[in-house]
Amino acid sequence: MLQENDAIPDDSITARVHSLFEKSAKRCYYGIRQTKGKNTWSWGKQEIITKWANDSWRYKIENAFENSFFDPDKDEPLTWLLKQVERLNAL
Repeated sequence: MLQENDAIPDDSITARVHSLFEKSAKRCYYGIRQTKGKNTWSWGKQEIITKWANDSWRYKIENAFENSFFDPDKDEPLTWLLKQVERLNAL
């Protein structure tokens, strides 16, 4: 999205990945770069999609979306809404 919307060059995106990804996504990306070398962001993005965007991942995201109900005592409205939007965008 950064590349398409803001015309940010590959080098700038790949330089920021360490701060954008967390946990297993970060390990996955660095593992791919270590084994296959430095490539463009579009190549790295496709590798991540291939690795993570499988049926079980989609099922997990869909279930999380469908089972998440706003609770005013427990949830901050904006935080809950943004999490739901993030789940929809991931699909």
